Amino acid sequence: MSLDVSPALLEKAERDEVDEREFVDCVRVSLPYAWDLISSLVAQTNVDGTDFADNQVPPPSEQARGQLLRALASNAIRGALERHFGVELAFQNCHRVAVFRPSSANKKRYERFTSVREQLLNQSDELRDC
Repeated sequence: MSLDVSPALLEKAERDEVDEREFVDCVRVSLPYAWDLISSLVAQTNVDGTDFADNQVPPPSEQARGQLLRALASNAIRGALERHFGVELAFQNCHRVAVFRPSSANKKRYERFTSVREQLLNQSDELRDC
């Protein structure tokens, strides 16, 4: 299971009454490593005054890695996080998450980061089984 959904939130989902803020809070509680990582990258852009930040440090455990994979592999979770933080997320390998603030300059940076070329250049033997 990827999210710890409360009975109350599940009931709302069954009635088609889910508020996205409640969903985002469920993600925050259920996937704390992923939440903290993405939050810290967004904060880094605020502190640095930049439109881009990325993480290049592997997760500290398989549990943390799993949280990151679940957050970024789910269209619903990823989309909710992007809307909540006002960024576009990109993902390479098992841990390299990047946040892109909306801007015309970042469009090219995002396209470059998500290109086949960059994916190939971001490979390493130590990450082969991540």
